[in-house]
Amino acid sequence: MNIRIGNGYDIHRLVEGRALILGGVNIPHKLGLLGHSDADVLTHAIMDAMLGALSLGDIGLYFPPSDPQWAGADSLKLLEQVHQLIRNEGWQIGNIDSVIVAERPKLKLHISAMRDRLATVLELNPNQVGIKATTNEKLGPEGREEGISSYAVVLLQQAT
Repeated sequence: MNIRIGNGYDIHRLVEGRALILGGVNIPHKLGLLGHSDADVLTHAIMDAMLGALSLGDIGLYFPPSDPQWAGADSLKLLEQVHQLIRNEGWQIGNIDSVIVAERPKLKLHISAMRDRLATVLELNPNQVGIKATTNEKLGPEGREEGISSYAVVLLQQAT
């Protein structure tokens, strides 16, 4: 069996007046993530991991922030496009493991919804999508509640 592993990372600043979208789920919070699209750091990290596993660059190559067509884009729609690219290359997702780093809000109650949304878009079983949340123990931009980051690892298998 041919396999490839990719990792991804993303971070965005927290600001007033924006929705907080993680894994395609709108999380109630007084602050949201600032970005050209919806700034969904979890979905962005997963897309970068998928692309990286096949040495296909990163999401900035496909959805550059300088291109107005991606302004306010739903990251799940972008994820669908990256997933199609991976499939066109002859690969399928084995599993995803990810972590969201945020001091607040607490994300435990939202992880199941995030997992379900991502699994649906990627045509996976929810048990193939791992999502964890942690704080940064008040250290760094996440700990100071200036931003939220996410890390992801994706295992791709050559489709048979």
